[in-house]
Amino acid sequence: MNWTTPADLRAQVQKLWERGELLAALTAGETFAPLRLQLRGPTSRELAERFAEVRSWIARLDGEARFYRVAWRTVNHRILGANAVPAEIWIDSLEDALGLIGRRRDAERFAAVVTLTRERQPALLPWLAKRPLRALELAEEWVRLLEIVTWLREHPRPGIYPRQLDLPGVHSKFIEAHRGVLGELFELALPPDAIAGAATGAGGFCRRYGFLDKPLRVRFRVLDPNLALLPTETDQDLAVTHATFARLEPQVKRVFITENEINFLAFPTVPDSMIIFGAGYGFEPLAAADWMQNREIHYWGDLDTHGFAILDQLRAHFPGAASLLMDRATLLAHRSLWGVEPSPKNRDLARLTGEEHALYDDLRHCRLGDRVRLEQERIRFGWVKESLAWLS
Repeated sequence: MNWTTPADLRAQVQKLWERGELLAALTAGETFAPLRLQLRGPTSRELAERFAEVRSWIARLDGEARFYRVAWRTVNHRILGANAVPAEIWIDSLEDALGLIGRRRDAERFAAVVTLTRERQPALLPWLAKRPLRALELAEEWVRLLEIVTWLREHPRPGIYPRQLDLPGVHSKFIEAHRGVLGELFELALPPDAIAGAATGAGGFCRRYGFLDKPLRVRFRVLDPNLALLPTETDQDLAVTHATFARLEPQVKRVFITENEINFLAFPTVPDSMIIFGAGYGFEPLAAADWMQNREIHYWGDLDTHGFAILDQLRAHFPGAASLLMDRATLLAHRSLWGVEPSPKNRDLARLTGEEHALYDDLRHCRLGDRVRLEQERIRFGWVKESLAWLS
C-alpha cells in the first residue's frame, strides 16, 4: 500500500529542516503558520476490501500523533456504516515540527546564536536566515567569529597580518579555516570603503579586507659570475619579495624567464644576463619592476598552446619580450619526444609574431598530430646551448 505513514510525515518535515526553512523563521521572529502535511489514504474501495489493513493504518497514524494533529472525516459505507478516517495532518507549532524530527536541541542552539548576533552584530542576521544550517555547524565558533567581525569594524583595513589579531581563541589557523565564512560576514558588516572591491577570490582575502598578505616572491639566478649580487662563489640562486625585486635593478642587459625549475637551475652561464623562474600565468610581480622594461626579455615556455598563451600574456606587460626555443625548427627536431597536451587552448592570441602564430595555429588545430606538445625539459641540452651561442 502507498498510504502515508508516520515515517512519511517525519520525512516531509525533515525536508523543511534540510532546506533551512524551520530555523530561518527564528531569525525574523516570525509566527509559525500551521503546516498541512501531505496525506495519502485509502480509497472507498480499499475501505471495503481491506478494512482490517485500514483500521491498522488508522491506529498507527493516530497512535503516533504526538507532534501532529489529525483532522478526521466521516465516511459512510453501505456495508461498514459510518467510519472516522484521517482527512488531514497538521503541524500546529514550530515546537511540534522540531519535536517530530528530534531537532529541538539543535533549534535551541541556533536560537542562542541568533540572540547573540542580534545583540552584537544585527547586520549579520540576514546571513543566519540564508544559511541557518551552516550557522548551526559553527555554533561553537560563533562567539569568536563575531569578535573578529566586531574588531574589524572597529579597526577597518588594519594593515596587519591575521596572525597579529590579538583576540582570545583566535589564531591564524582559525582565520584560515573560516576564511570563506568570514568573507561573507565582512561583506555584510563592514562599510563599503573598508572593502577593496578589486581583490576577489580566496587569494584576495587579505587585500580585500585590509590585512597584510604573504608577499609574492621572485626567484632568479644571476648567470654572469662577474655580476654576482652576493660576495660568494656559490651559485647566485636567490628569492626576494616582489617589492624588493622591483627595486633591485641588477646590472644585466637581458633577462630569461623559464617555467621549468630544472631548466632554471641548469641554464648555462650567459654574460650580462639573469634568469627568472616563471609563474605560469602570473606576471604581476614582475610587472612592478620598471627596470625590466629596459632589458632584453627572452621567454622559454613549453612548445604547446598553453606555452604560447603564457607568452602572449607576458607581452601584455612586456611587449618587446622575445620567445626562446619556441619555434618550428625546435619542435620538428624533437619529434620523437613529443607528448600529448591534455586540454589545448583554442582562442586567438593577438600578441604573437607571425611565425609564432602560424605554429600556434598548427598546434591548436592539430595539423601536426593530435594535441602535439614538446615540454621544454625534453629539448636536448646541446640544442639549448647552441641556441645561446650567439650570446657567449
